Parts: sequence; structure tokens; C-alpha cells
Amino acid sequence: MTAEPLGAANLEVRRSRFHAHLYRVAGPGDLAPVLAGHREAYPKAAHHCAALRCGSVEVFKNDGEVGRPGRVLLDLLRKHALDSHVLVVSRIFGGVLLGPGNVGRAFRDAREAAIREAELIR
Repeated sequence: MTAEPLGAANLEVRRSRFHAHLYRVAGPGDLAPVLAGHREAYPKAAHHCAALRCGSVEVFKNDGEVGRPGRVLLDLLRKHALDSHVLVVSRIFGGVLLGPGNVGRAFRDAREAAIREAELIR
């Protein structure tokens, strides 16, 4: 990866694996290298969903995943007032369709765990 994560968490839901990482970034230009690092670290992942919040710039990417998980990641960064941060969740498909509800819950659980590990919230 291009940057060291502040916090990371792994979660398995019905054989799909979710790898969540929280990074501190200097600016919006850091999103592309972080995503490239995730693609390299998790080459089997079908989706790399991300959200960036840096000053007045807010960006999210769903990467083709159902249920708008990128938007959910951005909402979490707002909720915890995490500015100058990127949150990325990579999903490795396990062969079982989860549907939008279960995907959303899995992304929520993985991202919360990554932020807790970074000790930015309790």
C-alpha cells in the first residue's frame, strides 16, 4: 500500500470478506494512490469502495457495489468529524449474493471497526 492505515478491520459475511482501512491524507490527490494500493493488496476484490473528506472536498466511490456503500462511508466520516481522511472497504466476493441490506450492514460494521481500531472513537 502507498500509506499506512490508522486503523484496519477484516470482516466475513456469508463467505464474502470485507477489508476496511482508514487513512489520514494531505489532500484529495491522495485518494487515487490509496485506491491503487488497495487494488494491489487485494487483487481478488471485486469492489473497492471509498470516501474522502478533506476540507470542503468530499468524494465517494461505489465501484459498482450495490447499496451505495461509498455514500455510507462518507456519511460516517462526517458523523465522526474526520477531516483529511480516506476510508476504503475492499470486498472479496464469496459466492453468495448478499443484497443491498446485508452489503450495507457489512460495510457499516467493517468501517466502524476500522475507525475504532484507529482509536478515533469509542
